[in-house]
This record gives sequence, structure tokens and C-alpha cells, in this order.
Amino acid sequence: MRVAVCQLNARDDRAANLAVARDLLTRAAAAGADLAVLPEFTDYLGPAEGTPAAEKLDGEYATFFAEAARELGMWVLAGSFHEASGSPGRSHNTAPLFDREGYLVAAYRKIHLYDVDIPGRVSYLESATIAAGEETVVADVEGVRVGLSICYDLRFPELYRRLAVEGGAQVIVVPAAFMLHTGRDHWEVLLRARAIENQCYVIAAGQIGDHDPGRTCFGRSMVIDPWGTVIAQAPDTVGVTIADLDLARLAKIRTELPSLANRRLI
Repeated sequence: MRVAVCQLNARDDRAANLAVARDLLTRAAAAGADLAVLPEFTDYLGPAEGTPAAEKLDGEYATFFAEAARELGMWVLAGSFHEASGSPGRSHNTAPLFDREGYLVAAYRKIHLYDVDIPGRVSYLESATIAAGEETVVADVEGVRVGLSICYDLRFPELYRRLAVEGGAQVIVVPAAFMLHTGRDHWEVLLRARAIENQCYVIAAGQIGDHDPGRTCFGRSMVIDPWGTVIAQAPDTVGVTIADLDLARLAKIRTELPSLANRRLI
């Protein structure tokens, strides 16, 4: 399986964001990618007051990427977008997955939300505008089990263990908008840890650069193998990075170091 991580600098212009994302997908397809992964909030990263109205899974955003997947003949994990929820004033942060014919195969709603309140320093409640998802999601991508997660989920290893053990995931995708100040110390470490402990390939597509108001994303999108080796990493710019996944190597690692099989619940 050939995969592409598409690194984006989404801002407050939704149409421009989608146009750049479509160009990146075209480049990924031209490189022979079977699956392309876009970052968290591909639709919009800007001031809260300009956030576009939340849409359903058959709305403009999903239709746009369904058509891209069909036209390019490639699987597309369309980053994430603001999906309408049943909770007044809050949307889901949702990652939709489309197959080569443009059909919606799966949709994952971000489970873990970043809520922090440190008096005199910072107060941020993601849960004030985002409704948490409640279900883990693993999809079959042409015989390969792919688990879905989003950004802050990365800090919760129990989610990834469920994807690998209960869902049988061989590959895990992580669309993200990791901030610079945490990303430079934690991003690669956490991604490699999730790959090693679950013996999965990890495909992480991040936002890069500045986003109003006063936020900077780390970027460094990458693909990591089940041994924890970074096999591809994006430079610090908008673009596409390609990697080939060796599923025979994954099977060999799980056989020769059977940590998933040896686990005990105590």
C-alpha cells in the first residue's frame, strides 16, 4: 500500500483551503498513492467567529472530497471538518473516509477534547464548541484494517490499543493540528510510541504554520512503521510526502516480537 500525508496550512478562507487540499490530493494520486490523508480541520482554522456552519455527512465538504476520491481513483481520509451534531451550539470534529469510487466508508468523531483551565495562564475548553464522539472506528481499506483517530486522541494510548486489539488495526491514521510548543517535544515521540506499542503503521498528517488568532501548528507530517522507525517525514512547508507500507514486515514484527499476543489483563 502506498500512502500520502498531505500537509496543509488551512486559514480562515474555506474555499482556498479546499482548493489547496484538492491540489495536494492530485499530487498524491500522481505519485501513485492508494490512500491520502489530510489534516485536522482541513475546512477551516481561523477565528472562532468565522467558523463555517456545521454540515451533515452528505453536505458540501463531504461531497467535495467524495468527488475528489472518485475522480482521482484513490482512497481519501478527508482530514476532519465541523459536522453538525445533535448538541446545540456544538459540532463534531469528524474525519470521513472515502473509497476509490467516492463512497463514504467510515466517519470517526473525535473522542478526546482538550479542556484546560490554569488560573492566570490559560483557559481553553474545546468541549464548549465540540461534541465528543463515543465510538472507535476501524475500516477495511482493500483488505487492510485502518483505525481512525484525531490529534489530541494521540495522548490516550487506551484508544489505540482498542483499535489494534479489538478492531484489528494494522494502520492508524492521525489527522492533526498539533501546536508548535507541544509538537516540537511530543509529536514524534507520541506517534512512535503508538506505532511501537500497537505494532501498527501510523500515518500522521498535520497542519503547518501560522493560523489566526495567534496559533502556529508544528507540521512534520510523517509515516512510522511498526518498529517505530520514521520512514517518511514532510519538510516544513505545505506539500505531499509519500511512503510505501510493507505489510509483510508488519506481520514479521508481530510474529517475532509478539507483544500484542503476550499481553495480560490484570
